Amino acid sequence: MQNNPFLKPTFFNMQSYKYQQKETSEKSYTREDWQGGYKSLTQEFDYWIDDVEGEIPAELQGTLFRNGPGLLDIKGQSIHHPFDGDGMISRISFVNGRAHYRNSFVKTAGYLAEKNAGKILHRGVFGTQKPGGWLANIFDFKLKNIANTNVIYWGNKLLALWEAAEPHRLDPKTLETLGKEYFDDVLSAGEAFSAHPRFDPSCEQDNGAPCLVNFSVKPGLSTKITIFELNLAGEVVRKHAHNVPGFCFIHDFVITPNYCIFFQNPVSFNPIPFALGLRGAGECIQVKPNQPTRIIIIPRFPQSGQKEIKTLEVRSGFIFHHVNAFVVGDEILVDSICYDSLPEVEPESDFRQVDFEAIAPGQLWRFYLNLKDGTVQKKLIESRCCEFPAIHPRNVGRSYRYLYMGAAHRDSGNAPLQALLKIDLESGEKQIWSAAPRGFTGEPIFVPRPGSEKEDDGWVLALVYDAAHHRSDVVILDASDFTKGAIARLHLQHHVPYGLHGNFTPQVFV
Repeated sequence: MQNNPFLKPTFFNMQSYKYQQKETSEKSYTREDWQGGYKSLTQEFDYWIDDVEGEIPAELQGTLFRNGPGLLDIKGQSIHHPFDGDGMISRISFVNGRAHYRNSFVKTAGYLAEKNAGKILHRGVFGTQKPGGWLANIFDFKLKNIANTNVIYWGNKLLALWEAAEPHRLDPKTLETLGKEYFDDVLSAGEAFSAHPRFDPSCEQDNGAPCLVNFSVKPGLSTKITIFELNLAGEVVRKHAHNVPGFCFIHDFVITPNYCIFFQNPVSFNPIPFALGLRGAGECIQVKPNQPTRIIIIPRFPQSGQKEIKTLEVRSGFIFHHVNAFVVGDEILVDSICYDSLPEVEPESDFRQVDFEAIAPGQLWRFYLNLKDGTVQKKLIESRCCEFPAIHPRNVGRSYRYLYMGAAHRDSGNAPLQALLKIDLESGEKQIWSAAPRGFTGEPIFVPRPGSEKEDDGWVLALVYDAAHHRSDVVILDASDFTKGAIARLHLQHHVPYGLHGNFTPQVFV
């Protein structure tokens, strides 16, 4: 990484950096096409994918799991925001040059109750209300565990994650929901287990074995952050909690071999409209643009003498997702997708009518956290609208060269994700594969080629919604060269609603 141009920053002020949309009326999409990906999928499927363009690589063996809101309405009653939709697991298995698709809803107690009742019975975090107005919702603080944000296979367990509560466990072969997972009672009932774990490829505390690092947040006037570390058997081997001042809205974090790093977005929470049944909890969060973002650096191994928590500050912005973190000298470098602000969810709004052009895009920034002098500097790496970053799993918490993201088709302004972007952080080279005008992308997953040494030797997998046929494709790209185009497009028999996160495992469950 000695030649990495991003190690010698030219700094920008995020508050004063305003994106400029090109003077053109031409768009790469229509809103009607984009809206098609937000229709519910009520049916559960189980079939071999026979409609394939190109060729599935014979070396690609394993399973891609995806999670996201499968239901955007309950018997015609629309939910207010897709983040309130019930989780649906998609499983794409690759074996001997073929692929198999299966999906299933996570059969949470709330999902089953609403399916039997045929109507909305629970309030959602992002504004979904029970029918009947504020009188039907006042003082109802019970939220449905929707298990819709991520899915991981760890310790021989398939887990659907939602950051506000405990995971749900599923059978990886049948996708049957088996119940809630408490990790041998290390978690208590209702205790959160974040939807954004990080997988340390080599943990010194475990003699170099991989481990899973995750967290939970219990916000209030002060916030309790609990960190969990699980071994390969899925056992919690380390757990420690820390209190930090102020209300924390933290969706993601990053790790290094010795630290967990959290960005505390500058927000406040007013619970009164939520308590009175007027708004969802997520609608009661307000960004404080005049307050700094606080960066909380927590040692991973306090039992080994690393006890001091460091807190740094930087000019405000809003972060959902980070790419990675690694140490260079006295600095921790953190790459993140940053927004000028959090777009607020209005009570009477319709998320399907969002005005993309009126919102500043997410962009890729690098933060330089100097642990010696307590300063933070930052640099804009990529101004194109982007989200859902992915890297080679062996580089988590370490220095890395390549990253992959969902991106807008155009290089300026805000728009739906329609492309996949590869960035070489060493040379600055960028490659883009676009599904525009009628295709819409999400999170890419990097899968290394078995036995490979090169960091970008493998494949990038993504689900792409095809509005022309109202179906989704599983797209396979050569991670080393996007200019080849898709080496395979697997046409599903149906669409999969826009998802959130997922993971790949070399195990096959057909």
